[in-house]
This record gives sequence, structure tokens and C-alpha cells, in this order.
Amino acid sequence: MLNELESLSGNIGRLIQISERHKQAHAALQEQLEQLRADYANVQADLAQVREERDTLQSERDSLSAKIDDAQVRLNAILEKLPRGKSAQHEEADNQLDLLEPSSPSALEHAREAELHGEHHQGEKA
Repeated sequence: MLNELESLSGNIGRLIQISERHKQAHAALQEQLEQLRADYANVQADLAQVREERDTLQSERDSLSAKIDDAQVRLNAILEKLPRGKSAQHEEADNQLDLLEPSSPSALEHAREAELHGEHHQGEKA
């Protein structure tokens, strides 16, 4: 009977140790869960802020796009009012070349090529 009591006492001791380890593991998991919940809340707040910034940028983009479209319409209206004669086109092209920066020869070359192609196409239409 004494052996059985000692065996029972040993088993109770092991159960107590297992129970303590289980409680410690449970407490550690609870801490991790709380930390994850806090991280989740922070990420949700960041996400809301990023969405708000995205919406603001989209509004700005739409506003700028509308302004560009408006300016394009006005520019086309102005261009339609300009004379279309061949000599006027040549002078107009020269004036447009004057607006370019002299420090960008590639831009000047590109503009001159565009002018030549434009005159070429005008000749084909005539």
C-alpha cells in the first residue's frame, strides 16, 4: 500500500508539473494573441489612412485631368482661330522653335523634323 501511495504521489507531482507547463504555455499564447490583436488594430488604422490618402490623390488626379482637358479645349479653340496659310505656318513654326530652350538641341531637331513632316503632309492634302 505504501508503494501505491508513493506511486500515486509521484503521478500527482507529474500532473502538477504538466499543469504548470500548460498554464505557462497558455499565458504565453494569451500574450501573443493580445500582441497580434494590437498589431491588427494598428494595421487597420494604417490601412484606413492609406485609403484616405489614396482617395485624396485620386480626387486631385481627377481635378488635374479635368483642368488639362479644359486647357486642351481652350488651346484647340485658340489654334482654330490662327491663320492657316503656308507662310503663316512657317512663321508660326519658327516662333514655336524660339520657345524651346536652346540647351536642348534634340528638342530643336525633333521640332524641325515635325515641322518638315507637317509641311510634307500639308502638301499631300493640297
